[in-house]
Amino acid sequence: MRIAIVDDDPIVCQSLETILTATGTADVLWSVNDGGAAIRRYFESPENHPDILLIDIQMPGMNGLDAAREILTKDPAARILFLTTFSDQAYIEQAMRLGTKGYLIKQDVAAIAPALHAVMAGQVVLGADVIGKLTGPTAGAGCKGPDDASDTAGDGIPHGRRTSDGIDQLLNERERDIAALVAEGLDNRDIAARLYLSEGTVRNRISAMLDKLALTNRTQLAIAWFNTHR
Repeated sequence: MRIAIVDDDPIVCQSLETILTATGTADVLWSVNDGGAAIRRYFESPENHPDILLIDIQMPGMNGLDAAREILTKDPAARILFLTTFSDQAYIEQAMRLGTKGYLIKQDVAAIAPALHAVMAGQVVLGADVIGKLTGPTAGAGCKGPDDASDTAGDGIPHGRRTSDGIDQLLNERERDIAALVAEGLDNRDIAARLYLSEGTVRNRISAMLDKLALTNRTQLAIAWFNTHR
């Protein structure tokens, strides 16, 4: 796995590189200290595209959100994972709306390596504090895009199928079992093993649930489950 690090503190960059290389988690392709430099470095050549880009939020010059937005506009396949000290709900919501692969708080250093592996496996990862922000009583109230105002509730779910109004009624027993495991952060393989199903069956069931609940990804499914069962 090859990663790149974007953080305004060179000591953080060096510390992350030391930890990730020493544990055999990843090779650090490059590191820079602001969003503008990240964009330039990323697009210098295809060889500079990391498997995962670890990026902070607040930095001098261009911040991490703007940098992520520009990178994803030009390269929608980019895997971007936020790693920051800021747990503001507004930042989290903006980051997830961009289509990034997750949001972690720096204090939870032990979670970084598992998060990187999870992203490589196709998952979206959220730290425990982050999930709390997204599922709390004010979740979704802070930042809507222009397309969100007319047809969605504050949690980004269309009014017609507001999952917090009855996810247990909308899903059958097997779907509820799968949704609960998605909320725990399990990938399709682990869910299949836990429930004695094939990965294909799990994948199809999750797709069906997303359609049924008018959701777009498994992160929204997890949040909807937490909102109903917290």
